[in-house]
Amino acid sequence: MSTIERLDIADLVADAFGPRGATTEEILEIARARRAHPRVLAQLTELPVRRFATMRDLWTYLPDVEVPDHEAPRTG
Repeated sequence: MSTIERLDIADLVADAFGPRGATTEEILEIARARRAHPRVLAQLTELPVRRFATMRDLWTYLPDVEVPDHEAPRTG
């Protein structure tokens, strides 16, 4: 795995998010259960201990995760 992208994380942890969101521990549990790449797990362990309302809330705390070209903000 050369770079970690949002889609890599989203594919792993999307099922952790229910109507009440997901806690850091729930996110980590599902990532471990799905045998996430060690680099992805390392990123996820950097999350603060809290409840995230949506998956989008993760990105603030994961600034080193790559944004694919189709998600990047357009300039100019």
